[in-house]
Amino acid sequence: MDSFNFKNSTRIIFGKDSFKDVGKYIKPHSSKILLHYEGELIKKLGIYDTVINSLKENNINFVELSGVVPNPRLSLVEKGIDICIDNNIDFILAVGGGSVIDSSKAIALGTPYVGDVWNFFTGKDEPTSSLKVGVVLTIPGAGSEMSESSIITKEEDSTKAVCDTEFNIPEFAILDPQVCYSIPAKLMCCGIADILSHLMERYFSPSKNVELSDSLIEGAMRTIINLGPKYLENPKDYNTCAEIMWTATVAHNGMIACGRVADWSSHRIEHEISALYDLNHGAGMAVIFPAWLKYVKQLNPEKIQRFSKNVFQCEDGIEALENFFRSLGLATTLKELNIPNENFNFMAKKALGNRETMGSYVQLNAKDITNILDIAMEGNI
Repeated sequence: MDSFNFKNSTRIIFGKDSFKDVGKYIKPHSSKILLHYEGELIKKLGIYDTVINSLKENNINFVELSGVVPNPRLSLVEKGIDICIDNNIDFILAVGGGSVIDSSKAIALGTPYVGDVWNFFTGKDEPTSSLKVGVVLTIPGAGSEMSESSIITKEEDSTKAVCDTEFNIPEFAILDPQVCYSIPAKLMCCGIADILSHLMERYFSPSKNVELSDSLIEGAMRTIINLGPKYLENPKDYNTCAEIMWTATVAHNGMIACGRVADWSSHRIEHEISALYDLNHGAGMAVIFPAWLKYVKQLNPEKIQRFSKNVFQCEDGIEALENFFRSLGLATTLKELNIPNENFNFMAKKALGNRETMGSYVQLNAKDITNILDIAMEGNI
């Protein structure tokens, strides 16, 4: 078991109609906030009016910034920073899914910083302060509501990068499973794939003597695999939606990974695909993770065998994983997503950045990454 330093101070407010009290949780921190969200969806769901009423009841002034898109853009982050500085805002409320939360975190990092916020995403500088962020979660999957991560896309060169820092950990997150009822089923299924990918990135680890976390991750994987068909059968079952939402949070809040090294190669590869082709991240992970497993399976067959037996109760967990994604209506090849192979070498180099290799379970070089993308193209080795 590896040494670790774990901190997560996010307050979770979970349950029916919990977002009606959002103003109460902001009030101790601020009286003037940035309200950051995607667009019309939260208005159609009735969440917008409820949040606004709660802010007014608690005498909280707000400035709005909408327009967040999947794979959130640096240009909107920069706009948000300017708004916060010009209006002396000291708290950001993110109402949305992972993209909105990540955008809010980046704005929060950039507001007190004298410099280009992109420096935090390229590793040129490290944050030393941040505005506080609160969350009303509307789409489960990304896990950003309780994580230290923010992922932003720079439009000019289609670069997607992550900043991990404890300053990104939200002050609170409000989770009401009822919001899942109105989410398109395809989007929920992409979220389920994302949840599973977060668990697998941590599961396939070189760390030894991690029986507790192995078992916790296996249990979480079995849970989400069992919940997928239940959700499709009844998308408005409260308990199913509640367990999906909570599993998404637990999968990415860091606790389940204590004492072990995560891999993250599959995520870095997928980030290049979604940055270049604006693909939903969960949809991309449903393609890349099975391809990665096929490529590395002979290097540590014992772990693959344990995964097959303990998670899917079968002999071939990779095939079972692909079948699970297909049962959710997700593609398992790049060909199905109409993504060409012309940029594979370019994406491999961008995934590595300034490194020669990446990954901890298996170290991959540019050729390895290109090979994985080749497998992902049609699903064959």
